[in-house]
Amino acid sequence: MSEDALVLVGNDKGGTVSTLRVSDDALEVVATTEVGVGCSTFAVDGDLVYVAVKEPAPAVVTMRLDRTSGALTEVARRHVPDPLGYVAIVGGATLLVASYHGGWAASYPVADGVIGEPASRVEYRNAHAAVADPTGQNAYVVSLGSDVIGQYSIGMDSELVELSEPVVHVTPGVGPRHLVVAPDGRNAYVITEFTGEAIRFDRSEGGRLERREEVPVHDATRGLRTSALGLDPKAGHLIWGADIALAADGRWLLCTERSESTVAAVELDGEGRLSDKVVFTDTEAQPRGLTVGPDGTTVIVVGEVSGHASLYRLADNGTMVLSDRVETGKGPNWVRFV
Repeated sequence: MSEDALVLVGNDKGGTVSTLRVSDDALEVVATTEVGVGCSTFAVDGDLVYVAVKEPAPAVVTMRLDRTSGALTEVARRHVPDPLGYVAIVGGATLLVASYHGGWAASYPVADGVIGEPASRVEYRNAHAAVADPTGQNAYVVSLGSDVIGQYSIGMDSELVELSEPVVHVTPGVGPRHLVVAPDGRNAYVITEFTGEAIRFDRSEGGRLERREEVPVHDATRGLRTSALGLDPKAGHLIWGADIALAADGRWLLCTERSESTVAAVELDGEGRLSDKVVFTDTEAQPRGLTVGPDGTTVIVVGEVSGHASLYRLADNGTMVLSDRVETGKGPNWVRFV
């Protein structure tokens, strides 16, 4: 990257958030902040960071980032009924959350970092993500357990309002996990946990999703088998899809698979459609999270088992070239540029 950038890594089992500086082709840990065990997901809004924790009680902790030192300081805390697997901030005014074990998703109004009472709560089996489109018009709740994506508009008071088609279905048993919407809002992409596929959806002006093509994002040469809810992917050498991200230029979709510890780069055409060109890179052990820098070629992957973050350069042909690697903490599984 042309200038230094900061990256945050949530170390789930260690209960810390690490602040990393990316400088040219080097990674450096500049600060480590104690937050709470289970800090497995967070969302960033300028210098405010909304971190979900499990201990001492499930909550979303609002932290303020000091960009000079890299330290985080708590400014507010909102307790929630169950641990969260996903949080997203929408326009600084609405917080979306999903609770996998609680089986629900919710929206909260936010003012100056303080999270208010919930505006909406919706029930979904094994809700794994709650994501907004880039304009903050729509919200999508991904239900791994029910193989559906809930579709909503976001109201003025942060409430979730069902669209005329409340849910869009995927193939039963694939286990949709995480979702990302393209910057232009025309396409949305989902990674499945049990079958290791990327699925593309057309997105209408009103926000409705319509399923289109899909492509495998697990390496078929590694002998992995289809998984299912309740199975142990490590014991059975099963497909274990995890995270998904778009390169800024819209040419590549990146997806992680944890059993064989790979990142798949799927080439997209000029309309954002998935192609059959998929390039695999071996990466950190059990790569739960990844992020792509604003330049579109800087990629950071964190490994739950390895306890490290790796810095890559995404080449024009889809290969990822390792530049640097640092230890972050115990169980890192979430990473974002700030």
